[in-house]
Amino acid sequence: MAQQAYVTETDNGGSGPEHRGDRLRRLLDRLVSGWRGDPRIWRRGLVVAALAVVLALVMLLHARIPNRIGNLGSLTETFLPWLGLLVPVLLLLALVRRSATALIAVVLPAAVWLNLFGGLLTDKTVGGGDLTVATHNVNADNPDPSGTARDVAASGADVLALEELTASAVPVYEKALASTYKYHSVQGTVGLWSKYPMTGVGAVDIKLGWTRAMRATVTTPEGQVAFYVAHLPSVRVKLEAGFTARQRDTSANALGEAISHEPLKRKVLLGDLNGTMNDRALNGVTSQMRSTQGAAGSGFGFSWPASFPMARIDQIMVQGIEPVTSWTLPRTGSDHLPIAARVSLDTSS
Repeated sequence: MAQQAYVTETDNGGSGPEHRGDRLRRLLDRLVSGWRGDPRIWRRGLVVAALAVVLALVMLLHARIPNRIGNLGSLTETFLPWLGLLVPVLLLLALVRRSATALIAVVLPAAVWLNLFGGLLTDKTVGGGDLTVATHNVNADNPDPSGTARDVAASGADVLALEELTASAVPVYEKALASTYKYHSVQGTVGLWSKYPMTGVGAVDIKLGWTRAMRATVTTPEGQVAFYVAHLPSVRVKLEAGFTARQRDTSANALGEAISHEPLKRKVLLGDLNGTMNDRALNGVTSQMRSTQGAAGSGFGFSWPASFPMARIDQIMVQGIEPVTSWTLPRTGSDHLPIAARVSLDTSS
């Protein structure tokens, strides 16, 4: 009889669906019990709400942040996607403060971030394409240039750009890539390797006094394509000077000017631009060309630093060409990650 009573009690209050539902309801009741009938939920958390509004305004109006003081606008734009990490922090603070005002305010930066970067979270890759391109800042201090060359060649790229080439390392890269690429040219510290014939090769003046950019016509099975390779000057973040990028900005404008005068309609830009697509300083280039990552990639495609990528400063950009997929390659001996893209040269459809 005792056993029967025990079984009956277990059946009525056991771990069945109804019992689990009751426990979940009780848990939710406890979570919101402090909010019910409390008029202070609208007066608490005003500081958190204000911070949420400021964050939303910074992301929404980032183009209006002035560059006059330490290039603060460009610095903000370089790491703009990372501001989204502050949204869950503010959400947690709003919950801890039990503030309805703060909770509503947190919706604002969340909505702005999704509007700016939500499209990058989806996979826009499609099939097809007839040309694979890749670019890599190989790092002047790379301890294994031969291995790096083999790694990037293994990507299957038909056209490969390398930046930060030193005079001593160039013969190593040339030897390692000779079996894969029949045609190549090195101009200053940048080089272009191609499986297809190259003509019209020459340096591009980006106002540095030495060569860090080049142009070549690559004759593919689908016709001629103008290829530009560039390594824009580095930027620095200094406590006394902020985000110092004047030389980079001047070179970016010069590169944009050269591309704008390109007679061929199909253009590809490969290289380390030391700036992201959000950085207004690159408008001379980004206003003319599309990022393959933004058009056909999956995720942000951060490329630097290789140990913990935080920004995509290495770029593949196109004009008159349709990107079909874009991706980041595995780490090499460089402090940058190589990146690649597949494009369609036939845009008639």
